Amino acid sequence: MSTVPAAAQVLAILRYLARQAGPVPAAAISRDVGLPRSTTYHLLDTLAREDFVVHLPEERRYGLGVSAFELASGYSRQAPFERLARLPLAQLVDRTGHNAHLALLHGREVLYVIEERAPGRAPLVSDVGVRLPAHLTASGRAVLARLSRAQVRALFPDASAFVSRNETGPNSLSALHSLLVGVRRRGYATEEGEVTRGFSSVAAAVLDHSAHPIAGVAVTFPGAAVGPEERERIAGHVSRTARELTRRVGGVLEAPPSVDEGPACGV
Repeated sequence: MSTVPAAAQVLAILRYLARQAGPVPAAAISRDVGLPRSTTYHLLDTLAREDFVVHLPEERRYGLGVSAFELASGYSRQAPFERLARLPLAQLVDRTGHNAHLALLHGREVLYVIEERAPGRAPLVSDVGVRLPAHLTASGRAVLARLSRAQVRALFPDASAFVSRNETGPNSLSALHSLLVGVRRRGYATEEGEVTRGFSSVAAAVLDHSAHPIAGVAVTFPGAAVGPEERERIAGHVSRTARELTRRVGGVLEAPPSVDEGPACGV
């Protein structure tokens, strides 16, 4: 399929600005996006006229404008990611026979946005709209394992950040580091009764176009009723569902890097 160069260049600039912590100079945009300076200035002028970019003359920098915010707000209203995820999660329930859910990372918590309940299975604490500590849930661990050292450390700066529900789970950054190393080694995360006694979960992360984790897909089941082989089977289905959602959102499909090579989550 052919592309329109100007459109691709505009999108590259918007994506670049969206990844920055604040407004940036045009020279940095030109350099990092790989565009000639004259082209960069022409495109920024056009974007500024349409309010997708705002120019800060005193700072000689450019940032995202109100029209970009309106696009993001429209995305939130339409909830396309949740719509894309609903069918794969329903299929995951059919394949495993257990409840499945999708959670997003919000600070040190995960927010559950979809729950697909298997026939005859009891409702779980992970209902839509519920928030739980990310370091205790399989979904949260799957996402945290894909973050950098600095990001994890910023979320969990001291011991007060580690809460407990059932007197289990990591209670320090070093303990969380050890746990996340295991998640990266396996390629999926687990939790054993740390959210609800007697229930276990398996989860995998959904990645965006820059391999950043945007959600965790999980299946929860009665821990005592599911043996090691069945757990491996469930983990395989969860991982395949996460890869399918990654593909659906245009994310990067990649094998988990080695513990030494990937995002390091330690102290």
